[in-house]
Amino acid sequence: MEIWKLLLFIPACFALNMTPGPNNLLSMNNARCYGFQAALVAGLGRILAFSGMIALAASGLAVVLYTSETLFFLIKLFGAMYLLWIAFNLWRSQASPVADIERNKNWFGLVKQEFALAAGNPKAILIFTAFLPQFVDVSANVNTQFFVLGSTFLVLEMLAISIYAAFGLYLRNWFSKPQMAKRFNKACSVFLALSGANLLVSRQ
Repeated sequence: MEIWKLLLFIPACFALNMTPGPNNLLSMNNARCYGFQAALVAGLGRILAFSGMIALAASGLAVVLYTSETLFFLIKLFGAMYLLWIAFNLWRSQASPVADIERNKNWFGLVKQEFALAAGNPKAILIFTAFLPQFVDVSANVNTQFFVLGSTFLVLEMLAISIYAAFGLYLRNWFSKPQMAKRFNKACSVFLALSGANLLVSRQ
């Protein structure tokens, strides 16, 4: 694809990657609780979910998925309920010492959580069905261009995960005391609950 299109795509794409949302908040909180490496590993779940969406968009199936009211509603319902469930558990969680939390971390559980949160957001499909095609030249090989754009998106998404994780690691010093950590958990819980409620009432 033409280099100038890619140069236009990168900053616009990175702005989307860096947009505050449930997944980025989760990366920040994972780093605060479990460490920077754990947040990056967990982020692979999000990358896997987005990879599947990009593949669907490239094949044209994502358009069918997005225009189907029933499928859209089911995905939206799953995503909203999962967000509310995470918010509920975070609200009730005890602020244990960081050392104890790190020892008890579940790598697969962290990856699964990121994957489910990303896969349960039907609005993410819109990015890949409406945003990416704007940079595709239909007179050239569409699949190759989708691969380049999709790969670039995923690399930038991983960079965004790293930035939010680094910020989460920085916050660990501020919220090291159990009482402060508990307040942070509750603040994150409220944000996730509001995101879940917003997703639930959103339209196609």
